[in-house]
This record gives sequence, C-alpha cells and structure tokens, in this order.
Amino acid sequence: MDTVNPEEVKRSALKWALKNAFDHDGKAQVGPVVSKVIAEHPGSKASISRVVEAVKEAVEWVNTLDKTAIETTLSEIAPELMAEERRRSEERRLPELPGASAGAVVLRLPPEPSGYMHLGHAFHGLINYLYREKYGGFLWLRFEDTNPRKVRAEYYDSYREGFRWCGVKWDAEKNNSDDMDLYYSYAEMLLELGGLYVCSCSQEEMAKQRAEGAECSHRSMDASWHMEKWDRMLSGAMREGEAVVRFKGDLQSQNTALRDPVLFRVVEHPHPLKGDRYTVWPTYDFAVAIQDAVCGVTHVLRTSEFMFRDELQDQIRQRLGLRNPVYVEYSRFEFEGTPLSRRRIRELIEQGIVRGWDDPRLGTVAAARRRGFTPEALREFVKSYVALTPSRKLYSWDLLYAINRRVIDPKTPRLFFVPDPRRVVLKNPIAVKVSVPLHPSADMGSRALEIGDTVFIPGRDADLLKPGDRVRLKYLTNIRILDRVEGGIVAEAEGGGPEPGLQVIQWVPEKSHRLEVIVPGMLFRGEVPDPQSLSTVSGLVEAYEASVPVGSAVQFERFGYCVKDAAGVYIFTHP
Repeated sequence: MDTVNPEEVKRSALKWALKNAFDHDGKAQVGPVVSKVIAEHPGSKASISRVVEAVKEAVEWVNTLDKTAIETTLSEIAPELMAEERRRSEERRLPELPGASAGAVVLRLPPEPSGYMHLGHAFHGLINYLYREKYGGFLWLRFEDTNPRKVRAEYYDSYREGFRWCGVKWDAEKNNSDDMDLYYSYAEMLLELGGLYVCSCSQEEMAKQRAEGAECSHRSMDASWHMEKWDRMLSGAMREGEAVVRFKGDLQSQNTALRDPVLFRVVEHPHPLKGDRYTVWPTYDFAVAIQDAVCGVTHVLRTSEFMFRDELQDQIRQRLGLRNPVYVEYSRFEFEGTPLSRRRIRELIEQGIVRGWDDPRLGTVAAARRRGFTPEALREFVKSYVALTPSRKLYSWDLLYAINRRVIDPKTPRLFFVPDPRRVVLKNPIAVKVSVPLHPSADMGSRALEIGDTVFIPGRDADLLKPGDRVRLKYLTNIRILDRVEGGIVAEAEGGGPEPGLQVIQWVPEKSHRLEVIVPGMLFRGEVPDPQSLSTVSGLVEAYEASVPVGSAVQFERFGYCVKDAAGVYIFTHP
C-alpha cells in the first residue's frame, strides 16, 4: 500500500464487496473481492495483508445488508457498475423477430390437451407472451385437439390454469376441433385439385412405400374416384383402418415428412367436446396448417423438433392459396434428470415410479407449483437463459433455484426446524421467553420462543460436539458442552452475544412438534430412474409453524426453503 492511498483501497474493497454480493444472492466472498481490488490497484499487492484486512471489513459489513440496500448502496458509490449491469440486462432482452413490426404480430399457444402442462409448455407460453408484449401483438390460445383418442376434458383446464398462473394472457381462444367443416372443405378442394388422395393400404404397406419412395396403387386414380371414397369415409361406410387421406408430396424428398403423409383418418372414438359427431379427423399437420392461416398467425415460435414439418405445412397452405407464417425455432427445454415428455411421465405414473402429475420430482407445472417455484422466477429464467436457437441445451436446476431464491427470499419468513433432533439439557436453566424476528431484514414481525432447561439441536451438529466445545444457540445464548450422555448433551448456558468464529446453530424448545420434510432429488441418473430420488427428513419445528397456511413458503434456517404441503408435512424447494 506504499504507493496506494489506504482510503482508496477501502473504497475499492467496499465497491467490489457490494458488487460481489449483488451478483451472488446477497452474500460477498473475500477471495474474489481481494482479486478485484488488486486488479484495480496493482500497487496494493505489496501489502496484501492490509488489502485482505480491508476486504474482510467490507465483506462483513456488506453481508449484514439486505438485497435492496446492497443495490441502492452500489448505485450510489459505483453507478458505473450498475450501468454495466443494466447494459447486460438489455442484452438479455428478446431478440427481434424477422419481419416483425409493432401492432402487426400474431402469435399462438397451441397445446395438445393430452396430458398436464409441464415447464416446457410454461416457458413456451412465456416466450410467446413476452413477444406479444414486445410488439403490442395478438396471442391465440388454440387447443390442438383433433386426436380424440388422446385428448381429455380435464387437460384443457390444466393449460388455462397453468398459463394464467405463469402470468400469460391471451387475446382469444379456440379449439382446432371447432373447425371440422372447414377442414373438410379444404380437403375436398385439394382432392379435386389432385393434391390429396384416398389410400386403403395398410400401415405396414404405407411405411414400406414411404421408406422406399414407392407410389401407392391408389395415388394415380382420378379425382372422382377419390371423392367417392372420401364421401364414404364421411358417411361412416369406411371403418377405422380401412382408408386414410394422404398428401400427394415428393416421394423422393430427403425430408420424409413430404413422402405422402396421412392428413385425415377415421377415428372411432368419442371426442371430449364433440362426442360422436365426427369420425374423420385431420392429423396435426393439416389442422395446424389451416389454423395458422385462419388465425392470421404471422410468426410461429416453437421448439426445433417440429422443424422438419415446416415444409409440409407450408406446401399445404400454398396449394390452398393461404399465407405462410415466419418460423422461429429453438431447442426443447430440458432439465437435468427430469423428463418433460408427457408420454414418459404417464409411463412413470403407471409403473408406480412417481406418485402423480404433481410429484415434486417432475417438471410439470403442477409439481413446480407444489414445490414452491414462482411465476416470477419462470419468467426471469426465460428472459435470462432461454436462447432462441435450435442448438440443444440441457439446463441445470441450480439456475432456476438461484432465480427463485432471489424472488422468494425477501418475502419468506424464517423458522427453526431441527432435523434428527438431539436433546441438550442446560445445567443452569434460563426460563425466559425470547422474541425472534421472522425475517432478518423485512418488517414481518416476530415470534416468541419459551425456554426451559431443555432445547433440541440438529443431530449432525450434536454428533460433532465434545466436552469443552462452545456454540451459539441463535438469538438465545452461547453454551459450553459439559458432557455427552445417552440421548443427548449436557451443557452450560454462558449468556453473551455472537462471537467471531463461534458456530451458530438453530434450535427448538421442548414445546415443539414433529414435522416431516419431503426432499425431491434428481429423478433420473442417466437413463435409469433413481429409486432413492425421494427422501423424507423428520425433525422438530417450533410451535409457530402451526400458524403457517398450507401452500405457503418458509425458510427453515440452515436447512432450506420449503412449502407447507399439509399439516405436519413440507416439501423442500431448494437450498
């Protein structure tokens, strides 16, 4: 420090401690701050011990601040750093859509109501909604429900409720199944033009023909023959499996989606909304091609597994003289160890591996809500991490944990929960009532804890204590361990306040009640479900917990954020 003003080093230490805390969930670390100070003042390296001392002092003070105070103070003493943060935030804004202009963007959310909504649908909904907001556009909620065997009435509401929970607002709603007569009209137009044909080949024959690029014997029949077969399909004379309507595409195309795919088929199964009124149903590609044109969709934002179908849907519209949208495709949303496929989730439920669509190990919206994730966190995750590129990306749950923690921390009360409790008998009882704040910085009030001659501490802490050791019972007293006895510890209350280097642990008084916390882990390790992915931690919790409403979040100190699932049961959200 011989060549650097000590006051400058202190100011630098404070600035970088604030920035480090701002970047890391409100807690600064000494090491990274020291590096920043030395980089800013290279001459201070000669007196590194004094730099470390200045940084420790700054970090200790900064870590007493709440997040709002950290941001405010940083803005005051180092506005240039906050300006840089704002610049980075701007860079994370949604990129422009090709050919888009304000007030002239029409988008759609097209869920298939064949299962409960998962996080991939939520993120997709948020992306579309954010673009609707960006351009002052129009957003459809449009149910792709033209496969009667797969759709169920309950799933429609699952999506409506899920999107509303996410904060997604749509301007109009419809079902693809509402336009069956329109599909029939367009089909007849294409049959007359030779763009479609009726085929009675078996599924095996069609698969072989498409693989080999071979024509079906029905393909070259004239339009009147196909119209007669079509009328028989509509009248019910053709049963399921006896005939389909195929697209006359390019049998040599490298894109197999163009090799005469099926666009209509007979489905002898009641529809949850239409009943038995229709038996000839369009496939996904035909219904979507028509609906995107009818709804005036300008931009289709969807995951990249649909990319090979773009050309087919465009050709259907082109033959009908309908307008094609612009496609913006991005990778599927995948989280480590968590299947999002509805088919896979259904299998896991049927096999008894998970306990339903809201099992906290799953990536469904029902599971995320039950576990304590917030709509604000999902929205911020999309804005911060989701890239509109087709490159595959596997997201870490830690990213969502960090964002959700930032959202819930300022408004989540703290309580004491003691896992695997061990008794501590105090030789000098301190029969007092202590008032403990519900939050270290927010004005949430306090709760009272009554103390006698016995408290309980976590087993993991008790196992490490030996006679002569000292620890602090948070908000209460320092204690010295006198002896270890069967079933617990004998200690002496010393009074006093916090001391540097003295471990601080949570505790509960004797008048506490039992609690179980369900802890979800990674459901899959590689390709195999982990049978140990759901565990339960039992312990004692302070009496105030009984007043916490079901569905509310708390932070059990030194344990993690949890949500009350039922009386006496919580679900672990994340650290």
